Amino acid sequence: MARSIFNSVDNLSLQDIEAEADLIPLLTTEDEEALENEALPEIVPILPLRNTVLFPGVVIPITAGRDKSIQLIKEANATDKIIGVVAQQNEQVENPGTDDIFPLGTVAQILRVLKMPDGNTTIIIQGKKRFEIEEILTEKPYLKAKIKSVKEL
Repeated sequence: MARSIFNSVDNLSLQDIEAEADLIPLLTTEDEEALENEALPEIVPILPLRNTVLFPGVVIPITAGRDKSIQLIKEANATDKIIGVVAQQNEQVENPGTDDIFPLGTVAQILRVLKMPDGNTTIIIQGKKRFEIEEILTEKPYLKAKIKSVKEL
């Protein structure tokens, strides 16, 4: 009898969570195929990440503390919500430029922007498609690059 009470409580909890939560959808096979055929924007703002690599289809939270990164996020979120995400070569570099980032990255869509109590901004992003930087167009107020698609292996 106790077991059925726990099952009921567990089911009720899950129902409450499902009813109240804004769920982030996972990719289906059809979604992955659509991503592969999706055209990339020619120019994207570039968000360098420390110790993180984003892959297509993956949803991850990113905490941004740099003023440049926060400005990039605000502007992208107000428009098409599309950014380019690349890994930094050296995590110690506070203001990464052209020589401090890897040339391959992932186009990502901003799903959520959360302002944290400590002043940082956390974003939930989903990787869409791999890209290669052809040319850095500007470093101010943040990195912007001309990109090209990279074939998936």
